[in-house]
Amino acid sequence: MPPSLPDDILYMVCTQLWHQRDFDTLYHCALAAKQLAVPALTNIYRMHEISPVTIRGSSDLDVSAQDHAKTTYRARLRQEENMILRWAQLWRMITLSATGNTLFPYARYIRALDLGDLEELLGDSKFKDRVSNMFFDGELEACKVQTTGFNKGQLRLDAISTSNTLGDIITASTPMLEELSGKLENGALLRWIPRLPRLRLLNLWNGGALVGAGPLLRQHCHAFKTLSLWGWDHPEADAKFADFLNEINPHTLESLEIFSYIAIGAESLLALSCHRESLTELKLGHVNGAAMLSLNLLAGCTNLTTLLLTDGTNRAVHLKNDHIDVFLETIEWLRSCKKLRSLTIRDIRGGQHLITPMLLENDIHLVTLELKGYVMADAQDFHQALANQPSLQELQLQGDTDEAGDGVAVLVESLCQLTNLIDLRLQDISDYFTDEVIGRLARSLPKLEGWWTSGWGVTDAIWRDVARLNSLKRLDMAALSRFTADGIVDFIFSLGPGNKGLVLAIMMADVDCDLTEEQHNMIRQAIAARVDGRFEFQLQRGTSTSTYIGNDVALADTLMI
Repeated sequence: MPPSLPDDILYMVCTQLWHQRDFDTLYHCALAAKQLAVPALTNIYRMHEISPVTIRGSSDLDVSAQDHAKTTYRARLRQEENMILRWAQLWRMITLSATGNTLFPYARYIRALDLGDLEELLGDSKFKDRVSNMFFDGELEACKVQTTGFNKGQLRLDAISTSNTLGDIITASTPMLEELSGKLENGALLRWIPRLPRLRLLNLWNGGALVGAGPLLRQHCHAFKTLSLWGWDHPEADAKFADFLNEINPHTLESLEIFSYIAIGAESLLALSCHRESLTELKLGHVNGAAMLSLNLLAGCTNLTTLLLTDGTNRAVHLKNDHIDVFLETIEWLRSCKKLRSLTIRDIRGGQHLITPMLLENDIHLVTLELKGYVMADAQDFHQALANQPSLQELQLQGDTDEAGDGVAVLVESLCQLTNLIDLRLQDISDYFTDEVIGRLARSLPKLEGWWTSGWGVTDAIWRDVARLNSLKRLDMAALSRFTADGIVDFIFSLGPGNKGLVLAIMMADVDCDLTEEQHNMIRQAIAARVDGRFEFQLQRGTSTSTYIGNDVALADTLMI
């Protein structure tokens, strides 16, 4: 008998492949030998949600425009149908394994269950006929839930209810499950929580699924710490969510992210204080009026490292002008967040005034800052305060610029002192940046890898300074520009190894400075040869667009309407 490796070594190898998300190698390991099958399949289903046949993994299967053009319409249809078939087979095997009808108990290996992916499969227009019949064959026929279609008397598959029915079966055999996502119907979570002792993350489409779940999570899921919600429009949402936060184990919630509208207010924000010692990430993507007027109730949550606040009132609330007490108390809260490293404020009126005092705190060291929706004419103190955060590596500013006055000079002076910046995005606020300003920024910020800026009358004069950015990987020049083909090519040939893969996007070229097809070819070939990069070009006001991919033989000319 030939010698073989011990089982623990094979498990270590497959676990390492899992860490590398090497789905293909694990798949071939499962086919190679019986001894490898169990460790390989364990790790394949451990990351089934990023399989190449799922929504999250399908980007790996994208084909280039050239390959797509060579494929006939009928062949593409076959490819798409085969992909849907493989996708359906994956979910069918997971479900059947939960009932003990497969060789291996695949469901027991699952760490993350995304019922949203299953719902996408069931709702896909190609999930019909052969694919649907295969999926619901045998005992899974009883899981099919149908509802009345748009035409009276016509039944169609109810993707949400069917995915929940299948979820009932799957979660009965997933003791290792740590993450659960999807559109859960009311009551589903209450049935599933006692089965999931390792659950640590919930990503729910509707917060209504949480009603009554707090005591169960407290009893059965001691590792629970991360919650994401997409929406919750209910008159009692604030009280119900506050109950949930109070019912789960105190000081255990580490991350809360709300993507869209949730009718929460003072009760919910105050209840977050029950997790003030553990909460490090708070992202409120839709702060309604009631919540905006209650931001000061977050005063106890001072261990935050990441904070995101997005106005959801269409800028109807102005704390500084109309609610000065809340405004001042919110400022004091932010100044108390000494561990804060990432701060995002979007579309909050007077947002620059909220965060300026915090920026001046010498014991707060931000790494990432984004401020969107402010006015330069009312932001001089904010721009000056930026210089007090030299630890910044990522900065994004978007707001109305000021043609007159010294607003640009103050902003540029502070930006030049942020020498650790790696990514800089300036939108609208930089509309009057000139060659001199852009050149000065390039000389002052040597670590830049990504740079997005607007500007006015920008010419080839900037290229010499921009070429000094030895780590630059993407330059988006959304400035009204008058670049020449020779100037662009000279810049490309001055690039070095650190610029490998550079994307150069010129998005507002003067209509009098259009490039000929021959010049496009020359630039495309130059950037491909020099740094294996890509060149994108668009005239002002979307007159025309030409996109050139450095390692693609084909040119794509698109008329922009």
